[in-house]
Amino acid sequence: MTQPVTRNPAKPTVAAAPRAASASSVITKEFRQISQRALAQRSDADSADACLHAVALASRTLLADRWAATQQADAKRKSGRRVHYLSMEFLMGRALGNALAALGMQGEAQASLPASAPALGEVLEAEPDAALGNGGLGRLAACFLDSFATLGLPSFGYGLRYRHGMFAQHIQEGRQVEQPDEWLRHGSAWELPRAELRYRVGFGGAVRMEGGQPRWVPAEGVEAQAVDFVVPGHGTERVSTLRQWQAQALRPIDFVTFCRGEHVHAGQHLHQAEALNWVLYPDDSTPAGRELRLRQEYLLVSASLQDMLARHLRETGDMHSFGRLNAVHLNDTHPALAPAELMRLLLDEHGLGWDEAWKITHQAVSYTNHTLMPEALECWGVGLFEALLPRHLDIAYEINRRFLDEVRARFPGDEAMAARVSLIDEGIGQHGHAGERRVRMAALAIVASHKVNGVSALHSQLMVDTIFADYAALWPERFINVTNGVTPRRWLEQANPGLSNLLDKTIGDGWRADLTLLGKLAPKAALKRLGAEFSKVKLANKQVLAEHIRRELGINVDPTSLFDVQIKRIHEYKRQLLNVLHVVARYQAIVANPQAHWTPRTVIFAGKAASAYRAAKQVIQLIHDVARVVNSDPRVGERLKVVFLPNYSVSLAEIILPAADLSEQISTAGTEASGTGNMKFALNGALTIGTWDGANIEMAQGMGEHNMFVFGLRTEEVAQIKALGYDPRWYVEENRQLQQVLDAITHGHFSHGEPDRYRSLVQPLLQHDPYMLMADFAAYVRTQAEVDALYEQPAAWTERAIRNVAGMGRFSTDRTIGEYVQKVWAAPARAK
Repeated sequence: MTQPVTRNPAKPTVAAAPRAASASSVITKEFRQISQRALAQRSDADSADACLHAVALASRTLLADRWAATQQADAKRKSGRRVHYLSMEFLMGRALGNALAALGMQGEAQASLPASAPALGEVLEAEPDAALGNGGLGRLAACFLDSFATLGLPSFGYGLRYRHGMFAQHIQEGRQVEQPDEWLRHGSAWELPRAELRYRVGFGGAVRMEGGQPRWVPAEGVEAQAVDFVVPGHGTERVSTLRQWQAQALRPIDFVTFCRGEHVHAGQHLHQAEALNWVLYPDDSTPAGRELRLRQEYLLVSASLQDMLARHLRETGDMHSFGRLNAVHLNDTHPALAPAELMRLLLDEHGLGWDEAWKITHQAVSYTNHTLMPEALECWGVGLFEALLPRHLDIAYEINRRFLDEVRARFPGDEAMAARVSLIDEGIGQHGHAGERRVRMAALAIVASHKVNGVSALHSQLMVDTIFADYAALWPERFINVTNGVTPRRWLEQANPGLSNLLDKTIGDGWRADLTLLGKLAPKAALKRLGAEFSKVKLANKQVLAEHIRRELGINVDPTSLFDVQIKRIHEYKRQLLNVLHVVARYQAIVANPQAHWTPRTVIFAGKAASAYRAAKQVIQLIHDVARVVNSDPRVGERLKVVFLPNYSVSLAEIILPAADLSEQISTAGTEASGTGNMKFALNGALTIGTWDGANIEMAQGMGEHNMFVFGLRTEEVAQIKALGYDPRWYVEENRQLQQVLDAITHGHFSHGEPDRYRSLVQPLLQHDPYMLMADFAAYVRTQAEVDALYEQPAAWTERAIRNVAGMGRFSTDRTIGEYVQKVWAAPARAK
């Protein structure tokens, strides 16, 4: 099989190719000509926006040549599989800096600009982040595209082209306000519209029998137009493709209706098609929102699979080999309609029999699970499913019938198990009351896939022990682990050039392609000169972030204070609220004893809450209320500051991560699948305070647990306490400090004029506290004191920070993709 060139299975490295930095004089000349020609057509040629589009156009043109060469090489491959990665989101960030680094054109880009133009750094800052994703799921997918290209893996990423992203987060009086993300207002220089690639995607209608065969006749539909986003590899001329789908109406306006003056009605169908691409993760708390989400997911899988099958037929002419030559990977349950759609296409459009179609589907499909929370595993009401996708419901029923026959044959008489694993939740409640019947999408993904993986060792074990235990009993060999990673090109080389240069000088530059080489730092971690240079880089990064905070929020923070950072999606299980409780405890302690020595600390938050997630939005408001009180209290001064940076994005993370001293990874043990922010922080020299959860465990094992601030209940302890009957009030009654913190929040100390503002946030902590904040509070506060003590010893802190960097060699997406190639995407053996 074809796979990335590696030194050994544990250490994937790039194919032998000329370093991109050694661009030929011909390419350099072409780059300059394209950018200067573009600028000559602008009346504002010396503006940052004009320079951005000119340099981006030159970069895209050169990358388009690489894209064509990559596609030609992949089409001519003699063996191996092409990987197709389906994800509802790809959090790409800015593209220009990454492209220039891959092309080796940073110097030429500056030289191609007019003398009166802004510096290249200002031009790069003018680029908006591509709003195609939201959180760790989307950023992981984006890192994978980088590694696909760098490792030379034949591949495509498939997603949707969101016009307004999830939302742009604004803060008004401490409250999150959602507004459209206008990232495409001025167009995007990175998109390559593919006018020739259009596929019809239907909805609704009915299934009819034609010649004894079922045939779906949709009542409506859209046309999916391909728009490509090219992602360059590093140290190679290969590129990856993110193929996005833009929905378009099948017909133009109704001209007669328009001429009657019914202008809105004449184009209503255009509006309905465009809405499919407006927003990532539309609010699904309403029936209309749920229907829009299901339409989006089907648009993604149908257009993508039609594209895959068409390409495969062009290259081979043999549909029977599709499963052997192609991998179709589902990034979480959002694309889990793919098995049903692939079956429909193979059965109805290509005339295969059921057994052959199922064999191909099972060969091709694999699934990554990203959550242990049952409520996060998508289910669709049978009524909605049947109304929009009647043929797919028939196929799901038939898959389920055959599957349950197998279950009953292997576990005769165990109807309870059959009900638990069925693709259809019959909606029978705990007391026998009938509810809505639902299609379980995770079950469909598991039954259809040849491999199902978790994303950290703990998560993968809990997956087979808990939510998927019955499926694991049926197919234990189907479930595996592939721990997540991050791309060092984006998250170290580009985000932290100061540290990258120091690493190059200390251990050489090979770490970009083989991150395990960071291990060479470990024997040098105690060297005073290295520590001094490392500290100098960190301080410079903190000064940059401090200036950003001053400019954006008007808050002055001390760069020499401990930068304590928690940046991630706001969710109860991620426990930003526990962090806030510690901030309040610290504030109260300073006020009670202002003459004591306090380690100065700046606590930094960033992250978005889902628009309908009231508790998470309350946490954001509480952070702002606490910040307002703490930052204005003269008794506290510079000893404690609290900031919330709005509209978290890849570009904002690239400023925050290199500056962080302490990384907050404090989810309840057993709830975080993996995390990748934890890896990015450690890679940039931050120490971690965290629970024994997700990839924190493997990170601690890699760097030595003594180099991480570990606290709190372990997964088995959480389960045991809950089994015995967890009463959070007991922990509160036994902890005077915790009582004072909760009292201050509940009685309105931080919400003057509205004393009951946070009563609904605090009361659940006292009643059931599902994420065990009360149980972990005391240990968290004690461990934060250990953080203070170490920060007071700069040399010891820096040595441990360097050891954190040295221990991150395993956490590259190059290693992750290498494992997927070997464990999941390997070509199945030919039948003898």
